[in-house]
Amino acid sequence: MNVTTELAGAARHAHKIMKGIVVSAGRMDKTVKVKLGGLRWEEKVQKYFKQPRCELVHDPRNSLRQGDVVSITSSWRVSKDVRYVVQDIIAPFGDPIDERPPIPTLEERIQERSAKREIKVQRRDLTRSVNRELLRSEKLALQVNMALRPIQKALKTESSQAT
Repeated sequence: MNVTTELAGAARHAHKIMKGIVVSAGRMDKTVKVKLGGLRWEEKVQKYFKQPRCELVHDPRNSLRQGDVVSITSSWRVSKDVRYVVQDIIAPFGDPIDERPPIPTLEERIQERSAKREIKVQRRDLTRSVNRELLRSEKLALQVNMALRPIQKALKTESSQAT
């Protein structure tokens, strides 16, 4: 797939940008837990109550620390539960942003993904060609065995008649 096509597709599927606080970082590789704000309307008392929710977010270069305020956006699914990616760090907590690995842009993430996909396609093609050659050699060995059967039978009958 072309990088520009993937970029257009990703831009089309990019929904709203959400802001949250990193609650847990460093326990999972390339994944952090972000707490997003939310409100719930309680009909009985006619009042809004805080109801935050947590999302697992993809952090491609492990550059987030617990306590960072970040903006996240939806992305392609990375795993079963990870559907968001870090867009940028709004307010760092602890280490300054300069000392951390940079957060990749959408174009960089798409290029990395397409390069990874290309390696996978090459590996699959190589495996298929090896399996194809193996199947051909097995068929050839079977044909040789079929061609040698009459000769082996003739040799067995000659040896049994000689005794």
